Amino acid sequence: MLKGKSAIVTGSTSGIGRGIAHALAKEGVNIMTNGFGDTPETISQVKSEITAFGVKAEYNPADVSKPEQIDAMVDATIKSFGSLDIVVNNAGIQFVAPIEEFPLAKWDAVIATNLSSTFYTARRAVPLMRSKGWGRIINIASAHGLVASPDKAAYVAAKHGLIGLTKVIALETAKDGITCNAICPGWVLTPLVQKQLDASAAKDGTSKDDEAKKFLAEKQPAMQFVTPEEIGGLVVFLCSDSAKLITGSAYSIDGGWTAE
Repeated sequence: MLKGKSAIVTGSTSGIGRGIAHALAKEGVNIMTNGFGDTPETISQVKSEITAFGVKAEYNPADVSKPEQIDAMVDATIKSFGSLDIVVNNAGIQFVAPIEEFPLAKWDAVIATNLSSTFYTARRAVPLMRSKGWGRIINIASAHGLVASPDKAAYVAAKHGLIGLTKVIALETAKDGITCNAICPGWVLTPLVQKQLDASAAKDGTSKDDEAKKFLAEKQPAMQFVTPEEIGGLVVFLCSDSAKLITGSAYSIDGGWTAE
């Protein structure tokens, strides 16, 4: 039922966003990929992976913290595909420091990329979706949108704010055939996390498996990483007709993290 629809997936040239783009493409959705600072080789590879599913794929380098670049990406999506039906706000950055040492510039950057960007995409996408009577907005939050951890003031604030923004968008569009939901992943084995585990193993002289177990034991009772593919599957469900009355919700996919 998604065949022929078109989506923007921000931060989709690696990790979670890449998995989401693949999952939607498998269902027949054209994808506007997005990443900031990617190499031409990476962009080409990502587009090839998506078009292998028989759909169209384009790339836009928008820095999602800048509203004018979001506007240009939406315009490019409509020009390329003829519509914008699905928006997955996935792009995010992180910075860790105690609150008294947290650089002001880093606070502003995390809030802009992880929270304000979703407002920028929604303000453009909602009128387009409302005019057609159908749309899906899915915001990739985090377990840190529901609970906190030390030294992550900006990230936790942004992700909590993202869930609140999700609820507002859901209420404002509840009668328009549009849904807006958040997904709250726990630890996901992205290339960035794998790099951190490899570095820790090399530093401590331990195995990569031991480092992964130590990492998971801190937060995730299932002792397994969430995969980008699993998050992509949840995105597809939330885009389906079966989920047409699911809106304003935050879905945990965290191996039990937030149940404790």
